[in-house]
Amino acid sequence: MKILVGFDGSNASRDALIVAREHAKAFNAQVEVVTSMMSGTENQKKEIESAERQLEWAQSVFEEHGIDCQTHLLIRGLAPGEDIVKYADENAVDEVVVGVKRRSRVGKILLGSTAQYVIIKAPCPVVSVK
Repeated sequence: MKILVGFDGSNASRDALIVAREHAKAFNAQVEVVTSMMSGTENQKKEIESAERQLEWAQSVFEEHGIDCQTHLLIRGLAPGEDIVKYADENAVDEVVVGVKRRSRVGKILLGSTAQYVIIKAPCPVVSVK
């Protein structure tokens, strides 16, 4: 079994790591932790380095429990929701775990929601964590 976690460093995505860790233990699964950025220009070098450090930390959450974990920083010009769904489809993921940030209805309409997009479009079951 392969579990994908959408991770952006937020508290909600950190909670998603914990749920994914428990699922990985229960199902003897491999975990893929994915962070998505729209672009990666020279001006965003600090953001890229920060994302890489966060992914290293996320990997340690699994490895200290003996769970196989791969991390990926995706910079493919896609919105994070699109990137997660595309990655899940390309890599035959069995389950996606995403953190849900609390937002007002108006905030979701204006800004969209990565988790909402993943829940609707993912090619596999999605576990949302709030």
